Amino acid sequence: MNFKPLGERILVKSVEESNTTASGIIIPDNAKEKPNRAEVVAVGSEVKDVSVGNIVVSAKFAGTPLALDGQDYTVLELKDVLGVIS
Repeated sequence: MNFKPLGERILVKSVEESNTTASGIIIPDNAKEKPNRAEVVAVGSEVKDVSVGNIVVSAKFAGTPLALDGQDYTVLELKDVLGVIS
């Protein structure tokens, strides 16, 4: 993959959420909410607060989907990142 976000943008891939609840109930795919946690894969040159490998939380429907090498990613503007999970 050779993709470099420009400006204050980052490239992220979704972090898989569990398919079962704590009590063991299986959640079907159509009942899941869109995940808003993602791992940062690449950052633009103007990004200072986020680095590759961070897990971030973004606004619910933020970003532009992008498929690279058969993998699904999202390009987010830094203003749509709500925080970093440590």
